[in-house]
Amino acid sequence: MTLIQQPPAGKDFVTSIPVAPLGILAMESSKELAAKVNDYLLRWHDGMDPTDPNTLTTYPGYERHTYLVDHDCPRFSNGEGKAVIKESVRGYDLYIISDVCNYGCTYKMYGMDVPMSPDDHFQDIKRVISAVGGKARRINVFLPILYEARQHKRTSRESMDCALALQELQAMGVENIITFDAHDPRVQNAIPLIGFDNVLPTYQMLKALLRNVKDLRLDRGHTMVISPDEGAIDRNIYYSSVLGIDLGLFYKRRDYTKVVNGRNPIIAHEYLGDSVEGMDIIIADDMIASGDSMLDIARELKNRKANRIFAFATFGFFTEGLDNFQKAYEEGVITKVFTTNLTYRRPELRTAPWYCEVDMSKYIAYLMASLNYDHSISRLLNPLQKIQNLLKNYREEQAALGISLV
Repeated sequence: MTLIQQPPAGKDFVTSIPVAPLGILAMESSKELAAKVNDYLLRWHDGMDPTDPNTLTTYPGYERHTYLVDHDCPRFSNGEGKAVIKESVRGYDLYIISDVCNYGCTYKMYGMDVPMSPDDHFQDIKRVISAVGGKARRINVFLPILYEARQHKRTSRESMDCALALQELQAMGVENIITFDAHDPRVQNAIPLIGFDNVLPTYQMLKALLRNVKDLRLDRGHTMVISPDEGAIDRNIYYSSVLGIDLGLFYKRRDYTKVVNGRNPIIAHEYLGDSVEGMDIIIADDMIASGDSMLDIARELKNRKANRIFAFATFGFFTEGLDNFQKAYEEGVITKVFTTNLTYRRPELRTAPWYCEVDMSKYIAYLMASLNYDHSISRLLNPLQKIQNLLKNYREEQAALGISLV
């Protein structure tokens, strides 16, 4: 609440007023997440002192019963679409939020139910920006998963989809793009003149882990962090460093003479690191697609006599279904899988005994509020102090419960 109620210390009041009245354009793909974000913003707003001029409750456009802007993206029977904004957004600081990988959204085309592809979702983002018609004070786009993030670089004669999409948004007047755990954040080099923030859910992942597992011994003798491949090494080094535990690494040995589904098939996962025997293991990656690599690594660790295995993934797609994870859970290969609510989770995933959801809505609300008030978000992007406090409280809780740490 302090973030919104009070101006930054030592700064003039003018620097603490909002850029403009805040509005959230929640695309169909992110309505559930946006509703939670809206609830947090309204709760903070309701807790303000109406006699404090810094709250701006008396200014036109700032006293709101919801920050969600009513709009629709209907489809014609042949699959073409349009965007309709049903209320004025003139002068607003707009935040468009869209989960471009939500295949749970469908539309009718020639009488058939068609799941929306990432391309469909991105096209709808451009449609609502077009419908705004330049009347908003500022347009910001929250892409919980960055559109075409897996096609972020050119290694042969191939398309540069992610860079091109970002340039399209810039050309349409978007001033800030906020995403989570981009596959390669260097793609922001394609748009150096507008804001691009890549946010990592490190603190929220650890918070969910420690809430769900009360007997972890977070020391070098009992727990290790394992990177599933060389591409995930940076995030796993961070977990290892803030937790003060050792790090191991798997690397993928591929057959470069073949191409299967656009990639060279993996021959084996090779391990580099200390013994994992008897250790609890944390494996962190940006996404679980089919999940085959994650489960292969978990089995390799079990063959090396690891204890419990906890998998972190910002995005859980489970493109090949859940049966392989359910089987691994029943066999004792996987203990828990943690993914965020930044992308679509099928109903059966939410009820799986091995699954834990990491809620990011409060974090997004903080980011929106900070940007709307033109405050720095650097402290939100670096959660080191919050992680240290989390670990301190966890160990105190373990001591109070009489859980031995030896």
